Amino acid sequence: QVQLVESGGGSVQAGGSLRLSCAASGYTRSTWMGWFRQAPGKKREGVAVVYTGGPGNTYYADSVKGRFTISRDAAKNTVYLQMNSLEPEDTAMYYCAANKHLGASVLDAALYSSWGQGTQVTVSS
Repeated sequence: QVQLVESGGGSVQAGGSLRLSCAASGYTRSTWMGWFRQAPGKKREGVAVVYTGGPGNTYYADSVKGRFTISRDAAKNTVYLQMNSLEPEDTAMYYCAANKHLGASVLDAALYSSWGQGTQVTVSS
């Protein structure tokens, strides 16, 4: 089982930026790793995922395309989420997740088995 630890959350004003980090311990090659978020009273939703094998395909939720970028440092076994042009609607607890095998719905939180403890992101208007 992969262990995941998130960091980098905080409070920013709208239009600001934050970078989240997810440090993994364990074997994460050829693994789907990604960021999910959950706001109070809402369902957990996929934000961005990356496949750590091959060309490192990435996928984004429509709501963050062009603003968020997911990346991976294989040497540090760490995945990052650079968040720019933040909006109040981005306020949520952000979680890192990982899974070896997925179907077509790579942004479906229900398909991921390893989760971090979460880091809070708050964007004020």
